[in-house]
Amino acid sequence: MCLINLSTVTVICLPDVGAVKLVGDLPDGLEVVIWDGAGPPPAAVEFWVPTYMLADATQRDAALAAMPELRVVQLVSAGAEVWVGRIPPGVLLCDGRGIHGGSTAEWVLTAILAVLREFPRFILDQQARRWAPVITDELAGKHVLVVGAGDLGENLATRLRAFGASPVLVARRARDGVHAVGELPGLLPAVDIVVLVVPLTPETTGLVDPAFLAALPDGALLVNASRGPVVVTDALVAELSSGRLRAALDVTDPEPLPEDHPLWTAPNLLLTPHVGGNVRGFPKRAYRLVREQILRYAAGEPLLNVVRDGY
Repeated sequence: MCLINLSTVTVICLPDVGAVKLVGDLPDGLEVVIWDGAGPPPAAVEFWVPTYMLADATQRDAALAAMPELRVVQLVSAGAEVWVGRIPPGVLLCDGRGIHGGSTAEWVLTAILAVLREFPRFILDQQARRWAPVITDELAGKHVLVVGAGDLGENLATRLRAFGASPVLVARRARDGVHAVGELPGLLPAVDIVVLVVPLTPETTGLVDPAFLAALPDGALLVNASRGPVVVTDALVAELSSGRLRAALDVTDPEPLPEDHPLWTAPNLLLTPHVGGNVRGFPKRAYRLVREQILRYAAGEPLLNVVRDGY
């Protein structure tokens, strides 16, 4: 679907009618068009908001090539890895940093508590009508290594402290209260839980490899809320199958997970289908940011969340 008013000065392309309603009225000189990916894109677009989690590389590249007036691509996803290096010269790429921090932190906290308090066991007991009390673990007092110290990592650290846990944050470079990723070998042996909330970059791809996993103490819990390729899947399957480590994954490599993949039957694993940011409040937060970015662009002001190659 594509609606265009040829009298426009600056064309803003949104993915659907719902997005248009959430963005609301815009100043004169801005014309909104709707393009949902069906048919050719409108060529006059300067500011494009693609559909959430656009994964079709052919559609992405064709759209970029068909928009000669394009100046901004504004994502509503926190991850921008499929766009980095694909944006034409002179076009700014902006991500959705700040939109998903709270909701994804909630998923991480839920996953950790579900594993520690053994909720999967109790769900199976409920289905079998079996009353079988057990003593479970707890989050209070746990040392949690949070790999990724951006919006999501900070949101998660706040929630972990409220539960009596001790978060330690790690980022690409050290700063006050944050360790550098190069310090991981010395940090891993002393943690109870590792949470991954990093973007997918060449540096983070395969970060959790056999050596990373081997450095973790027996019984440690690995939680991945970032991107599947941050973890070497075969190495994780081996550790889970041995019973030495536990994991909670919202993302996998590959994704979607094929029906015959060993992760489906791996022991000591809680698995969800990439739903960390999929909550009812997401659209309002997303298009609040989009609106602010549109107004900044129209006023000639610097945009937020600009993504640089190698972000």
